Amino acid sequence: MDNKKFNPKKLLKLNDPLRLLDIPPEYVCGQLTQQQPEVLVEIGAGTAFFSVAFHQQLHASTTYACDVSATMIAWMKENISPNHPHIIPVQSDESAVPLADEIAHLVLMINLHHELEDQGLVIKEAYRLLKPGGEIFIIDWKKEEMPHGPPVTIRCHPQDIEQQLTTAGFLDIKIFDEMKKHFLIIGQKH
Repeated sequence: MDNKKFNPKKLLKLNDPLRLLDIPPEYVCGQLTQQQPEVLVEIGAGTAFFSVAFHQQLHASTTYACDVSATMIAWMKENISPNHPHIIPVQSDESAVPLADEIAHLVLMINLHHELEDQGLVIKEAYRLLKPGGEIFIIDWKKEEMPHGPPVTIRCHPQDIEQQLTTAGFLDIKIFDEMKKHFLIIGQKH
């Protein structure tokens, strides 16, 4: 397994409610330009911890929780699907999500970007998934030393992600760094 990837054996770590203090859904959702996104796609959903939080915060009709790990998909089907039927686990490849073009109003990528082998390809896939006017929200660890998170050497600079978003065709790109451990970068499909 690539050492940049999250180890599925540690999946219960992903469900720590303290993560909502580090990445508060109400703050993140407050940055939306759309009033009520109906369909969300989270790429790299893990256990769907944030898929559930954002689905509830936004009162979305459908959320697709996508992950490359069969372990994570099985966990979601057993633990999320019975209580959250509108959150749909989707097995995906890193750069190919088996969903229709222009299906989503919002694509989320949370603590994922630093793990990706081809970041630009994944951003292009997010662009394909978004409806015109839809937004991508990328949240990842700030590139600074701290006691939690991945090694600082594999973390991303938001300006590099901004360039990747621009290359993929996103406009109105904004970077927010108010969260203590994470940055948020938003791009809109026109």
